[in-house]
Amino acid sequence: MSRSSFFTLFLLFVILKVNSQELPLINRFSPENYHAESQNWSISQSENGYIYVANNKGLLEFNGASWDLYPTPNQTIMRSVKAHENKIFTGFYMDFGYWQKDEFGILNYTSLVKENNIKLLSDEQFWNIIELDGWILFQSLQRIYIYNLSSDLVKVINSDSTITKMFKVDDSVYFQKFGKGIFKIEKGISKLLSDKKELRDNIVVLIYKNNQKLVFLTQGNGFYTTEDEFELNSELTKFLKDKSIYNAKQLSDGSFVIGTISNGAFYLKSTGEIQYVLNQENGLSNNTVLTTFEDKKGDIWLGLDNGINKIDVTSSFRIFKDPNGTLGTVYTASYFNGYLYLGTNQGLFAKKYPSSDKFSFIKNTQGQVWSLDIVDDTLFCGHNNGTFIVNNTEVNLISTIDGAWGVKQISNNKLLQGNYDGLYIMEKSSNGWMLSHKIEGFNNSCKFFEIHHNNTVFVNHEYKGVYKLKIDQDFKNVLDVKIDSSITKGVHSSIVKYQNNIIYAYKGGVFRYFDKAGKFARDTMLDKLILKEDFLSGKIIFDKQSNKLFSFSQENINYLRPDKFSAHSIITRKGVSNSLRKGAVGYENIQMLPENKYLLGTLNGYILTDLKVSDKLNYELSITGIKNNSVNGAPKQLKLYNDNTLELSPKYNSLEFSYSVPYLSTDAPVKYQYQLEGYTNDWSNWSYENKVLFENLFFGEYKFKVRAKIGDDLVENIPSYEFIINRAWYISNFAIAGYVLIVFVFSLFMDRLYKRYYRKQREDLLRKQEREFQLKSLESEKELMEIRNTQLKQDVDSKNRELAVSTMSMIKKNELLSSLKKEIMRGDEKSLKQVIKIIDNNLNDTDDWQMFKEAFNNADKDFINKLKKMHNNLTPNDLRLCAYLRLNLSSKEIAPLLNISPRSVEVKRYRLRKKIDLPHNVNLTNYILDI
Repeated sequence: MSRSSFFTLFLLFVILKVNSQELPLINRFSPENYHAESQNWSISQSENGYIYVANNKGLLEFNGASWDLYPTPNQTIMRSVKAHENKIFTGFYMDFGYWQKDEFGILNYTSLVKENNIKLLSDEQFWNIIELDGWILFQSLQRIYIYNLSSDLVKVINSDSTITKMFKVDDSVYFQKFGKGIFKIEKGISKLLSDKKELRDNIVVLIYKNNQKLVFLTQGNGFYTTEDEFELNSELTKFLKDKSIYNAKQLSDGSFVIGTISNGAFYLKSTGEIQYVLNQENGLSNNTVLTTFEDKKGDIWLGLDNGINKIDVTSSFRIFKDPNGTLGTVYTASYFNGYLYLGTNQGLFAKKYPSSDKFSFIKNTQGQVWSLDIVDDTLFCGHNNGTFIVNNTEVNLISTIDGAWGVKQISNNKLLQGNYDGLYIMEKSSNGWMLSHKIEGFNNSCKFFEIHHNNTVFVNHEYKGVYKLKIDQDFKNVLDVKIDSSITKGVHSSIVKYQNNIIYAYKGGVFRYFDKAGKFARDTMLDKLILKEDFLSGKIIFDKQSNKLFSFSQENINYLRPDKFSAHSIITRKGVSNSLRKGAVGYENIQMLPENKYLLGTLNGYILTDLKVSDKLNYELSITGIKNNSVNGAPKQLKLYNDNTLELSPKYNSLEFSYSVPYLSTDAPVKYQYQLEGYTNDWSNWSYENKVLFENLFFGEYKFKVRAKIGDDLVENIPSYEFIINRAWYISNFAIAGYVLIVFVFSLFMDRLYKRYYRKQREDLLRKQEREFQLKSLESEKELMEIRNTQLKQDVDSKNRELAVSTMSMIKKNELLSSLKKEIMRGDEKSLKQVIKIIDNNLNDTDDWQMFKEAFNNADKDFINKLKKMHNNLTPNDLRLCAYLRLNLSSKEIAPLLNISPRSVEVKRYRLRKKIDLPHNVNLTNYILDI
């Protein structure tokens, strides 16, 4: 190869100003993210898109959502990894072999050294692995082991000097023996390819082909070929000479990535132009690059001395960062006359575009820049200090009125400007554009304003609402001011003119002003620009150059454009999350640049992108793990695939599902949504979480399903997993049958018990009723007895009265007869004997006694019998006396009845007391009455 052709091919020029780089996105993974040690020596990718990394701690697996660590079996540093088909080959200290997933989705290790009884050299480590045509080559510093995938046989290539590197170029394998040269493996045997001094004594870090000829990149002395002529003094070689190159890789598009020990990584175009310098200052986690790798999509992975970084070179996004704060927050931008202008909170900056030049500060623009508007082929700069006209890298102050928000064209020689304190008119004369006057009658801030027909101006004030101003023909005075009541005010709201319509947007939606109705109404088409569930800001921007209407949400940039083949408009969503944009909310800005690129201002720089919705590769969503949690036990992995539906014990009724899409770019986040049939028929809300836990599931049949979307694009496949949670033993069919039997027996028992109970209740009721009947009968008898007793009492009272009358009659009779007898006895004895005899006969007390006794017994029939029982020694005369005492008669009243004197009655009473042995302190009459 000639010197000129090589130089033309590989190096055009090396011009790089690091501080003005627009770099691809860098996704950084720290040891805290992947839960292993800091150093990462080798990277590979499996057919399903998973990333595997050889780490000091072991093998790392990244499924696009989460990292898993598989420790090195012998607890040593893992140095190399190569994914091939369904196996992950690894090499480390004193062992090499492969990992393969089991039915649970877990990687298990198989040692090829042990399986093949290979005797390794002392302290042998395996630094590189290559696959070629069914062979796997493992390289240590002393040997290359060639493993046949079909026969499992292992061949060994020995070296008498250190093997520094091994390379695969097309269908051939090359390696370097330090001090010996470059060798090629042919039919399992190493053959010397070149022993040139430059290839013997310089460590080769890359071999690739250029025009079917091998090119070698050495660690410190640049590029060589096997031809007689080689590059030694090129500018690129000089640039790389002191950069401590450790590794390099040619990418699929012909470009290169070079990793260094202390200077980060260099990304070179296929032409040799250094496109990016990536280091810790501008985004890398560390400046020591131990390995480089290109994934299937074409992005670059760097294994670092402290972490893992992924460089999204295939993404349309490029980031310009201002880590030192020189630029500040970008509020507006413009491309004009070959310059890119940035308006920031620090002032106005410019540079030639496209170029790698630094941005230059434009003198006299220190302070807040609010707007850059191109009108009448003139660039106006709205500034906190006034209004400037920009000419290349110089400015001309045309207004000193503080707070110029922006300008709108009224006519060819008249502009309307919004300021902090109202509206102003700019006019064009022979001397150019100058401030003319303020429009009187309105003094509110006019950050967002638009000119409608008939001298009507709409002004949106975020805290007060939308003003409708009627201005006179000369634009000197506001004739009428009204706040539109048909719409609601809103923070971060905006107003814009689109297709001659006034459009207002805020959190509640997008509204269009209708002249006939004189009010705003919701526009169903434009309303799709503002999604409530994804709302961030009501700021909308109309870009005249691209004829697009933009809005900004949490996850997307949304834009509306007219359809080329119909009268309708099309809304497209470009996945650019706010976490990536990092702009000031309410001050979002977007500017079209040449080659259909767009600039988005951020808090510390800007982002460049295009609006093409990237074609997603055919990514597949998969369930990566299922953990089964028992009540008391540790989590247990379940099989990912089963011939039959998995049945689980009821105590294992909590399951955790993990799932992922191996989409490894950061420009569009992956979201997941799941459903568990048998538990709920609804899909969950979209979430970034790639796992879900279901706890305490009831027995039954379940089907878990999950789906994903990348940005707004759904991943096609929806994986599912079916399982059954069996009934607990106490609710099994056998148990239920037992329960039914128990219930049946219990029912019979209870039936009998109830029958017995009710029979007893009935018997008790009958007994109760019988008792009540008896009680009622007794009560009736009692009442009858009381009636009888009353009757008897009445009879006794009647008899007593009769007895009393009879007694009194007898007493009166006897007294009368006694008196007659006395009087008669005073007369003639003979003549009166017969009369006296008759009287004596009538005074016969025996008959009187019998008659009295009969009447007394009728009145008090039990008394005589009771008295006889108590005192059986009483004579009939004693009983007669007791009867008279029973009637409570005095001695004087008793005397005539006994036909004796009262004195004799007292004597009888005394004798009676003696017979009945009555104490002296007891009254005889009371005693007789109490019997």
